[in-house]
Amino acid sequence: MILRVALSLAVVTAVLTFSGCGGRGVLAPVVDQAGHPTHVPASHRVRRGETLYSIAWEYGLDYRELAARNGIRRPYRIVVGQRLALRAAPRAAVRPARKTPAHTPRATPAAPKPHPPKPPAKSRKVRVPAVRKDIASTRHHVSWGWPTSGRLTVGYSARRQGKKGITIAGRLGQPVLAAAAGRVVYAGNGLVGYGQLIIIKHSRTYLSAYGYNRRLLVHEGQVVRRGERIAAMGRNGREPPALYFELRHDGRPVNPLAYLPRR
Repeated sequence: MILRVALSLAVVTAVLTFSGCGGRGVLAPVVDQAGHPTHVPASHRVRRGETLYSIAWEYGLDYRELAARNGIRRPYRIVVGQRLALRAAPRAAVRPARKTPAHTPRATPAAPKPHPPKPPAKSRKVRVPAVRKDIASTRHHVSWGWPTSGRLTVGYSARRQGKKGITIAGRLGQPVLAAAAGRVVYAGNGLVGYGQLIIIKHSRTYLSAYGYNRRLLVHEGQVVRRGERIAAMGRNGREPPALYFELRHDGRPVNPLAYLPRR
């Protein structure tokens, strides 16, 4: 009996200790192969330090979709305590049209035959240029560079559970650089599992994240250039110093190595 009580107390202590660490004490959701959490709650209450971008990142959502779902317009400002809907509202069931009894129409006198219409005037064909759908257009083109130097210790895997990015080893305090020009949309430690994190918006469709930092050198709203120093490298717990780098397109993680230049 005494042994059971001791074991129960140990389990409770471990749970309380685990839930109390890592900032807010909320585990990052497990994501599927598409990069979306396997379970998304119905709503989220905004906490201090959060932005629309960080909340969308946490739940694997496109920030534009999250904003539209909650009627939030640019510049996407939210306030502490605000309740955001994370799931789309269920569609209302469509009732089938009422059937009307068939009836026999009354006979009507034949209408006079109309005069044949005049042939339409020939119109000149206007050539419409084809629209390119790739990312090489001027509006969406992003020039990428490596966020830091060092050995790649963890590569990208779409099958990996949890965070879907790459890890680059380095030394403590090593410069962390912006992988492309953009605007900082989040800088803080509110997302569990990322440590001191920076999220940069490069275009309407591309966001990049830089985790495990020792010190942040930029603030939210700041515009940065490609290669500009944004943080000092840190470590994840007791692991060796490293940078966690993740790239998302339309809210979904993609392989950064497909965008970064070869080296």
